[in-house]
Amino acid sequence: MTVEQNVLQQHSQKHQQTLLNQLREVTGTTDVQLLQQALQVSNGDLAEAVAFLTEKNAKVPQQDEATYYQTSQVASDRYISVGSQADTNVIDLTGDDKDDLQRAIALSLEESNRAFRETGITDEEQAISRVLEASIAENKASLKRTHTEVWSDSPNPYDRKRIDTCPVGLKNVGNTCWFSAVIQSLFNLLEFQRLVLNYSPPARVHDLPRNQKEHRNLPFMQELRNLFSLMVGSKRKYVDPSRAVEILKDAFKSSESQQQDVSEFTHKLLDWLEDAFQMKAEEDREGEKPKNPMVELFYGRFLAVGVLEGKKFENTEMFGQYPLQVNGFKDLHECLEAAMIEGEIESLHSAENSARSGQEHWFTELPPVLTFELSRFEFNQALGRPEKIHNKLEFPSMLYMDRYMDRNREITRIKREEIRRLKEHLTLLQQRLERYLSYGSGPKRFPLADVLQYAMEFASSKPVCTSPVEDIDSSAPPGGTTGQLLPPPSTAEQDSLPAMETSGPASGLSAAPAVAQQQRVPIHKPFTQSRLPPDLPMHPAPRHITEEELRVLESCLHRWRSEVGNDTRDLQGSINRIHRTIDLMYSDKSMMQVPYRLHAVLVHEGQANAGHYWAYIYDPHQRCWMKYNDISVTKSSWEELVRDSFGGYRNASAYCLMYINDKKPFLIEEEFDKETGQILSGMDKLPPDLKQYVKEDNELFGKEIEEWDALQARKAQQEKLALAAAAASAAASSSASSSSPQPMSIESSLPDNTAPQQDPEYMEQPSPTNDSKHLQEDTERAISRAAAEQEERSPEALLNAAIKLEYARLLRFAQEDTPPENDYRLQHIIVYFIQNQAPKKILERTLLTQFADRNLAFDERCKSIMNVARAKLDLIKPDEVNMDEYEMWHQTYRNFRETTIFMMSGLELFQKSNYMEALMYLIYSYQYNKELLSKGLYRGHDEEILGYYRRECLLKLNEQAAAMFESGEEAEVSTGLGIMNELVVPCIPLLLIHDTERDLLAVEDMRNRWCSYLGQEMESNLQEKLTDFLPKLLDCSTEIKSFHDPPKVPAYSTLELSERFSRIMAALGRVPTEAR
Repeated sequence: MTVEQNVLQQHSQKHQQTLLNQLREVTGTTDVQLLQQALQVSNGDLAEAVAFLTEKNAKVPQQDEATYYQTSQVASDRYISVGSQADTNVIDLTGDDKDDLQRAIALSLEESNRAFRETGITDEEQAISRVLEASIAENKASLKRTHTEVWSDSPNPYDRKRIDTCPVGLKNVGNTCWFSAVIQSLFNLLEFQRLVLNYSPPARVHDLPRNQKEHRNLPFMQELRNLFSLMVGSKRKYVDPSRAVEILKDAFKSSESQQQDVSEFTHKLLDWLEDAFQMKAEEDREGEKPKNPMVELFYGRFLAVGVLEGKKFENTEMFGQYPLQVNGFKDLHECLEAAMIEGEIESLHSAENSARSGQEHWFTELPPVLTFELSRFEFNQALGRPEKIHNKLEFPSMLYMDRYMDRNREITRIKREEIRRLKEHLTLLQQRLERYLSYGSGPKRFPLADVLQYAMEFASSKPVCTSPVEDIDSSAPPGGTTGQLLPPPSTAEQDSLPAMETSGPASGLSAAPAVAQQQRVPIHKPFTQSRLPPDLPMHPAPRHITEEELRVLESCLHRWRSEVGNDTRDLQGSINRIHRTIDLMYSDKSMMQVPYRLHAVLVHEGQANAGHYWAYIYDPHQRCWMKYNDISVTKSSWEELVRDSFGGYRNASAYCLMYINDKKPFLIEEEFDKETGQILSGMDKLPPDLKQYVKEDNELFGKEIEEWDALQARKAQQEKLALAAAAASAAASSSASSSSPQPMSIESSLPDNTAPQQDPEYMEQPSPTNDSKHLQEDTERAISRAAAEQEERSPEALLNAAIKLEYARLLRFAQEDTPPENDYRLQHIIVYFIQNQAPKKILERTLLTQFADRNLAFDERCKSIMNVARAKLDLIKPDEVNMDEYEMWHQTYRNFRETTIFMMSGLELFQKSNYMEALMYLIYSYQYNKELLSKGLYRGHDEEILGYYRRECLLKLNEQAAAMFESGEEAEVSTGLGIMNELVVPCIPLLLIHDTERDLLAVEDMRNRWCSYLGQEMESNLQEKLTDFLPKLLDCSTEIKSFHDPPKVPAYSTLELSERFSRIMAALGRVPTEAR
């Protein structure tokens, strides 16, 4: 087959698949055979196919269906609200006329076909244009708005400056979060990144493009190269992808704006890239069959084996993104198993010529980059609109594809048959177990063991009777009155009335007249009229049962309950064994030879018609997950990915999974310099033309920073002159407030060549970080409240009022009794100072520093208050605030934050069962925390929590090491003793030195475990190692001989530290009390 024939065949298959998708979305029909029949009957005419299926299917509400046709794209699964433009040729579909619906479909198809004939652009491509045009329009419209939008750039370029080699984000230029998620996932495939950056257009591109594809693809490829080069070498925190989006928009001409499905966008993007590389490949390999790197990277092949109307067939087909249904499945393997088998497959394996139809898919060639589309949207026929499926779907970080490969066809079929047989047996066992756990024939059912237990308790109960006559006596008023003056007692009062013992027969007789008298009164008395019959037991119990009967019954019930318990345990054990057998069915090494590691997860949060997109991408060099959320790129974790991607928790879930072949490291490996052998990074990765492009952009950004610095310097000079006048005026004014330090004169401020005292990192930053922004918001709120409450509007008066309000707010936090997860000390240094009784002058200067932050809002009121605060700081004399003491308090707070990070890191690692790494964090956090607590009760954290987890961590490591020693294998024994010698033994003096009971018991437990091996039979080499090791373990000295250096801890912003600490402490709060 020639290249042209192959391309035509692929195009025909894609066109047929597109029609099937459109029919599925329009009609809501999921039966593939019925859809194919409709296309065959209609000869590919979509309108006739819809009519054919409409007659077969139940009718749906016409108004909702029409609304769906007007507002959403056919075969579209994921949407973002971008608005729509009115169409002048509108057909009224709100009535009941079915012909209007048919005419609307026909008109739409006619318009689509006419556009294709005139422009050569398909309907899918026009849809791409519409969403891109909408995004550009939204971006342009945002520039005209008066209010600051989410994605408007900060005027301060330092806010937009890239930090070191952090990944570069992508600006949302108007509902283009889907674009960012897809592009970032592809960019972080380093092989794909290299292909794009090193792409050079064909030589003939210097002439006029020959066709529409060249006119569309080549400019886009150049802009994609420019975008990738900026993502590699830009000094900006995020870059603007508008030019790439503009190129896509200009490639199509459409007046409408509707949202395009993101998976369709990815399909089309790869198609464009494939076309662009195909042109280059054809030019480079004249006379040979060209190899397209995009095809080799993203496309694979599968073999369709099946039976159609009794005839067997085998077809090889190419695939790119593999679609998977989510509804009805719990994990990715279940989705794949269902996708690989269609119809009834019994006839596929039999020699009989059956009339049944069905097919299996077997992968013959998997691409290096394997992408799964998760279909999380379905059409609701009743409502006439698409809905999102929020069901939970689990997927692994490492996926073994062996069971789906054609070369493993026979063994997989055997295993599938075995699993099918096991599941049938499992169903029978579960049904039998259910009869034990839900016993009975009525609507309410109970465990049979409990029923027998209740029967046994009933049989052994003793009847305790009482006479209701005495109850009446006790409730009747004195003097034989009828009790009309008393309100009838409530039900609760009836229940609370005590049962009184009768003193003899006379008591019953004396109560009889009162009873008769109450019966003659025509007033409803609930207690007396609803009294219990005589001799009714107070609780259920047998009326008549002999000792012999009770003995026989108890014996039977005991035996039956024991039998039921044994049967239940046996059934549960069998069920668990079958589950384990199924789980391990593909765990042998022969079925783990095709490993694919999860590279990226694209997430959608929202509903079918609106939402937000972001991506989780694995960084193999840092060995962590990164979250790419438009301009924000942050470190993440597998736990966060699971929470946001599996679904079932909230309305966020994965819609696309990108796996890469773990045996092909070139996909994610950095490139090396051929001459020096050094890894190429940053600008060194770029070809000369892109180096120049990025250099020019960085120079522009550098000039922007210089202009900003010059502007701020001019403003600072002007403010200084204004402050000089203000200071002189304030010094001369007799009405100045005496409660706060006043600017005395300009001479008392720092000279120009003197560097001011640098404030702590958590109080002020050169540019607003997440930390300082959080502090700024608190400061600005205090200023706004002060302005609303203060009559005098001078900056100094507002500053004093705002400081008082902020102090009052923080004082409330400091005095509040909160659970451990809400530690306000981590949120503000003043709370820590108040709880630890810091001097008033330290509090005042610290608060003044907060209001003197240069990054305060740019309105004039905040600026003037900031200027006054800075003036006051400059005028504080050395004898008023001891700067050594001031620095000491701030250093203590820094130590507290560092201790918190050690503690938090250790507890997180402990929860993940990573005890070896957790130990060092817990050891150091305990030691640092004890130093803090030695200076004050509120200077550190709860010592008992840290002590418990330090102790538990050592016990866990001791158990692991002992288990390794018991294995007897040389490598395991050496590793186990290494753990003891390097980690556990050096820490034992730390537990002994404080002489706490629980720590001493833990040490004894560890020693007893190893001493228990003495006298046991073991090999001579093990005996020798044990004899050498035990003296170290049994050393009672509390001298710390050797220890590891403290591990490095990352820097956290105040907000991030508080949130992570809250999460870990809340998790600890769910641990049983005895384990905390």
